[in-house]
Amino acid sequence: MAKKIEEVTGTGRRKRAVAAIRMRPGSGKIEVNGREFENYFTLELQRNTVLAPLEEMKLNGRYDLMIRTRGGGIDGQAVAARLGIARALVVEDETRRADLKALGFLRRDPRRRERKKYGHKGARKSFQFSKR
Repeated sequence: MAKKIEEVTGTGRRKRAVAAIRMRPGSGKIEVNGREFENYFTLELQRNTVLAPLEEMKLNGRYDLMIRTRGGGIDGQAVAARLGIARALVVEDETRRADLKALGFLRRDPRRRERKKYGHKGARKSFQFSKR
């Protein structure tokens, strides 16, 4: 008889942000870096981004989540947490992979910050040109 997985983990990344997810069956309690979910992700948009995989799979309130994030900004951390949750859901049940992949939750956003070029103020912006 197969042993039921007690706790599953998933890691998500976005730009410089990294989120480590620990997911276990429970009542839907979410903790982010030792703080309440609503206190860490203050905007409704950020909270919806993080919980999107659970909403789409209709699993809201069935798992307790422990999220550890670091690096980047709050929005990057929210997208990283979304990827980590989606990966943890796939580890728990492989049949969810096709649905989550079709919704785009298993794709890591590859965009990075463009480096500053010499002779320019930034990556693209130049100093003001003076003809005389």
